[in-house]
Formats: sequence, C-alpha cells, structure tokens
Amino acid sequence: MFLLATLFSCEKNESYDVLPYATVNITLNLNLPQYQKLQIPTEWVYLEKGVNRGLQGIIIQSTGLTPPYKAYEAACPNNDCTSPMVFDGSLKMKCSCDKSEYSIIDGSPQTSGNSHFAREYKVTRLNATTIIITNN
Repeated sequence: MFLLATLFSCEKNESYDVLPYATVNITLNLNLPQYQKLQIPTEWVYLEKGVNRGLQGIIIQSTGLTPPYKAYEAACPNNDCTSPMVFDGSLKMKCSCDKSEYSIIDGSPQTSGNSHFAREYKVTRLNATTIIITNN
C-alpha cells in the first residue's frame, strides 16, 4: 500500500501548463541600459524570444517586494496564440488572440473559463546587479 501511495503522490500535475518545453537560461546585468529599469520597483522588461529565452520571450518585473523579481513565459498559457502576451505595467499580462488575462503576481488566470496558469521561471539574484532566469 505504501508503495502505491508513494507512486501516486509523485505524479506530476500537468493540468496547469500545456506549453511545450523550452530552455531558459539567461544572465542579466542590470547595469546595462536595456535592463536598468529592473532596478526600479514595479518596472518591467520584455526579452524577445531567442536562444534560451523560452517560447515567445520572457516578461520580467521588478516587484519591489519579496521575491524582488518575477519572470513569466510570454507565450499564451492556452497555447493558442502565435504572438506573445502583452504586459502594460498593470497587474495583468494579456493574450492578444483571445483577450485572456493572467496575474503578474502569481500567473493565475484572470479570465473566466481559463484554468492554465502563465508559466513562471525561476529568478536568482546573484548580487545587486546580476540576476539569472532559468526553468530549472
């Protein structure tokens, strides 16, 4: 019985993420002009898609809280858009094709009927001016 319980308890719940896997591994120097905004709480930066930058790019926000940074995949969580989500600096990321919205705080769906969360990436702060974004 214990073995069966262990097997089922380790089963991964994939109901909240339907996006295909994409490697994310980026180191950002916040002193570079294109990333300096991230040193200001509530500011954000969009990294266009490219090598190690996810499926449609990455949206990064300086929260001014703990954790100090949030990073999300810009691909629409329902995997039904060919264009990235848009973040206008409010509390929501928006899919252009179906107008669905997702919280920048936790990635949760804000549109009725949606169950998939925005994919969040891990942000590690190495020092005052360097962060690493990964999907590990």
